[in-house]
Amino acid sequence: MQPKALAIAVGAAGLMLAAGTAQAQETFEWKMVTSWPKNFPGVGQGPERLAELVEEMSDGRLTIEVFGAGQLVPGFEVFDAVSGGTAELGHSASYYWKGKAPAAQFFAAVPFGMNAQEMNAWLHHGDGLALWNELYDDFGVDVMAAGASGVQMGGWFNREINSVDDLDGLKMRMPGLGGEVMQRMGVAIVNMPGGEIFTSLQSGAIDATEWIGPYNDLAFGLHQAAEYYYYPGWHEPTVMFEAIVNEEAMASLPADLQAILRTAVRDVNADVLDEYTARNNDALETLVNEHEVELRRLPADVLAQAKEHSADVVAELAESSEMAQKIYDSYQAFQDKVVNYHAISEQAYYNARNPEGDTTSE
Repeated sequence: MQPKALAIAVGAAGLMLAAGTAQAQETFEWKMVTSWPKNFPGVGQGPERLAELVEEMSDGRLTIEVFGAGQLVPGFEVFDAVSGGTAELGHSASYYWKGKAPAAQFFAAVPFGMNAQEMNAWLHHGDGLALWNELYDDFGVDVMAAGASGVQMGGWFNREINSVDDLDGLKMRMPGLGGEVMQRMGVAIVNMPGGEIFTSLQSGAIDATEWIGPYNDLAFGLHQAAEYYYYPGWHEPTVMFEAIVNEEAMASLPADLQAILRTAVRDVNADVLDEYTARNNDALETLVNEHEVELRRLPADVLAQAKEHSADVVAELAESSEMAQKIYDSYQAFQDKVVNYHAISEQAYYNARNPEGDTTSE
């Protein structure tokens, strides 16, 4: 090669290397809005961990500023904020968007439905996650599972619940399909974000509420506003939390940053559930032993009627649209399979480990 040609080739290679380096060093600053109080234990810590992981794994090329509910947008406006581009990322629960996409409730919590272990299996090794993204296609967002609560508690009540009759006229905060079931049992359902629950319960604006479980309920101080704490959480065998990403923002990221974000969300998905599993019982013992909370099991007739109404509510949602039916069919087919196996694995083991049955306080 002639010296002039060599010089041109070397110069061109240098320009290409410089361009490649500049592209590799491009940085992105994102905002994440959430439906939870800033730094709230469990569900509020998940977004913080996500931001930290992404910044560390990307060597600072992608940074995420986390905003709690009300700091940038109200908790119930997270979906609109991400869809409209006000924020690139959101963390919430899909049953809050039932007014926009009723079938989204299938991905948060189904009364008497799948638990966290089963939901994760459906989402990641069944059709669940693909269907969830298909449902959100019209809104310009992608979605990933970003945590789970595990089986929740039945709720806090300012009166004893000894039968279904005691629910009549009760004002209660309960979102999603569980709230629709309770309405059919005579309860007046009030929707509100988490940050408003304590004052509403304390003031008497509501008579009862469910939130998540002992770990979060203790942090909110709900024992100071209600005396009776009921279980089991039939309405929410888990809540799957979601990370929603603006599609255009996601597409603007290089492939490696997209992979980093997906990997970090998957880590958080497991970590949030681990945290609840580790903390709930200690918090429950504090509530019962130190704060003298009355821990009660929901009466058999309440659970039986809730199960009956749940079947109707879920079936009606499935029939509400072609997409809802498609999601329900996939959900139900997967649940049937895992229930059959868990009957001889998880459930059989629990029964063997605790042959005396329920030993908690009545």
